[in-house]
Amino acid sequence: MDRYSWMRFLTPEPMHRELGLVCLGTGVQRGALPVVGPRVVDRFVAVVVTAGRGWFRYGNSARVDVVAPVLLWLVPGVRHAYGPDPGTGWDETFVSFTGAATATYTRLGYITPDRPVVPLTRTDGVTAVANRVMRAARPGNPLVDVEAAVAVHELLLELRAARAGDGDPGDRSVLDALARNAFLPLSVDEHAARLGLTPASLRAVVRRASGRAPKDFLLSVRLGRAQELLAGTDLPTATVARMTGFEDPAYFSRLFTRRVGLPPSRFREREAPGGETPERGRPSR
Repeated sequence: MDRYSWMRFLTPEPMHRELGLVCLGTGVQRGALPVVGPRVVDRFVAVVVTAGRGWFRYGNSARVDVVAPVLLWLVPGVRHAYGPDPGTGWDETFVSFTGAATATYTRLGYITPDRPVVPLTRTDGVTAVANRVMRAARPGNPLVDVEAAVAVHELLLELRAARAGDGDPGDRSVLDALARNAFLPLSVDEHAARLGLTPASLRAVVRRASGRAPKDFLLSVRLGRAQELLAGTDLPTATVARMTGFEDPAYFSRLFTRRVGLPPSRFREREAPGGETPERGRPSR
């Protein structure tokens, strides 16, 4: 069986690491590839198997069979080994990366060390992003490190969207309904009851679909709308608070300041200088 392998490795400067993520390498391989490992890496590697089948061993777990399309997570410090079926081979695309943002992406559930084998529903979007990394890594490109870093952020988003079982239309409808009802003065438990869910079920759906807890999701919707009203209208802060589900204007101001970084009045001064314009003065419905 023929074997094809193309790889490129990058060495970002220390300044580029301040972007949060940096790409360290990328490649495409196809066919009867050799077994990898056992080994330990010092970076994250997303190995996307787009065709074929094989096996994977992670940490102290037993060897498991894998069938494309599937994502294999290689995590710093964890021993692993993998390889394609010797009779059929497989096609893989890999991207390796590191940076401080990996910790946040892990907390948000985009990187899943506790779930190293992730079935995918599709790989077209992932492949498109990986191709952008490969184009960025062309010899002589002066923007390679920044272009590749941006693509890694996009890759994590695509991998999250392509996970099997995570794109349930029912989850999306729950989020849409929760967003519509976000301005009602309801507790999370009351929102769950209104949607016909238990509080635990609502937490699971919102976490799965958005990576957030329901309270944080609701606050994000409320504060986003509050910022729109402060920047686009001359409504008093107390009115903005009530329109976005906060019964206590003082609590709203404290929360707004803590989350946004400015008091509502200062935010309005910064975002809408010059007073009323034809577009200001009345909230859109």
